[in-house]
Amino acid sequence: MFKADLRIITLIFILYVSLILGFFFNENLNYGAFRDWVAANLSIINNFSDNFLETFLTYDQYSRHSPIYNIFLSLFLRFDFSLDLVRFIHLHLSITLIFIFYKCLEIKFKDTHKVYLIILSLIIFLSPTFRSLSIWPDSRLPGLLFFSATIYFFLKFEKTNSEKYIWLTSIFLIIASYISPNFSVFFIYFFYYFLKSMKLSKIFLLLIFNFLASLPILYYIFVMDINFIASGINVVSNKTPTSNIPMSNNNSVGLNFNLSNKIMIISTIILFHLSPVLLSKQHFLQFIYFFKKKFFFIFLINLFLIYFFDYQTIFTGGGVFFHFSNYIFNNNYFFFAVSFLSLSFLGYLSSLSLNNFFIILILILSNIQNTIYHKYYEPLILILFFTIFKNADLNSFLSNKQNLINIYILSLVYILMRVFKNTYLV
Repeated sequence: MFKADLRIITLIFILYVSLILGFFFNENLNYGAFRDWVAANLSIINNFSDNFLETFLTYDQYSRHSPIYNIFLSLFLRFDFSLDLVRFIHLHLSITLIFIFYKCLEIKFKDTHKVYLIILSLIIFLSPTFRSLSIWPDSRLPGLLFFSATIYFFLKFEKTNSEKYIWLTSIFLIIASYISPNFSVFFIYFFYYFLKSMKLSKIFLLLIFNFLASLPILYYIFVMDINFIASGINVVSNKTPTSNIPMSNNNSVGLNFNLSNKIMIISTIILFHLSPVLLSKQHFLQFIYFFKKKFFFIFLINLFLIYFFDYQTIFTGGGVFFHFSNYIFNNNYFFFAVSFLSLSFLGYLSSLSLNNFFIILILILSNIQNTIYHKYYEPLILILFFTIFKNADLNSFLSNKQNLINIYILSLVYILMRVFKNTYLV
């Protein structure tokens, strides 16, 4: 037992030190993290600190991300904290995500050895998105932190059926949504489960509470016309958007509801991050059986999606397989083949439980913009899969050391891919 504890402490120390070294050496695995910090977030934080009201009332000229977290960071500047100290504080606040993820796993897998749960939670240290956005502050990470706390209270609700956890789930989801609005769509998921155990009067009260909590942001966007979400999009407006949005044919690219793009790209991103699950003994043979049974049906769906697919490399983003296909083969054919496999995998996960299909659907619908980045889904996919996915035989999966090793190998491979891309392709 002592040896196991010592190894865990050593692993935590090594991973923590690696992040601290990344901070001091300005690590930027996601490439865009540093650019976003310098070009957008840094100036916004300074402006909020110098002139809060003016910045708040013209925020859609600065960014298409929520102002909440930048307002929070600007408070430190008012107390004469240096920007590097603000970044250092943000980094350590971000690390609490790992602890919250572990606490979620502890509830979900009460019969699994805690050492395995700790090792799994520590994988977040190797997430390029986590590392980049903890070193270069961005609202995405604190949004994920509060969303993970939302999952924690939801898991507590599932275990106890206590009404207080319904309210705590709702409160933390509201906070997560204010920081990172894309998490707001998960209200549908949680509310579906609350419907089963709440009286009609309490359901009505919960809806009123969530509506009232959303009024400030709705008023800010639609009444005050500070529509930061649509900033940078060609719309008829008396304002001049200045966000750094990818361009195509001299038109800014923003909101886009082409579901073919979203389903194909997001499914390949999910496949990439859950590939150790697919290749595990617990799932591979079951997947092959499902694949053979549903081959023709999924093939037709994939053909339909390919017909409407129009994502371009100029948009940036697109995921590992999309970029690999276009860089190596200069076309989308390899990507289309992988998307077929990805759709099959998502179909397999959905066949295990309708709950899983619901989560996957919400993941796809949560992205309303044209650009689809890995950072939107990593490490979110891993957190969702090991906390609220159902019937995936995860106790057996975690009890196999090789599966955990494979997750770590994938993370290290992904880091090397990011380093290669940043060094030679960008």
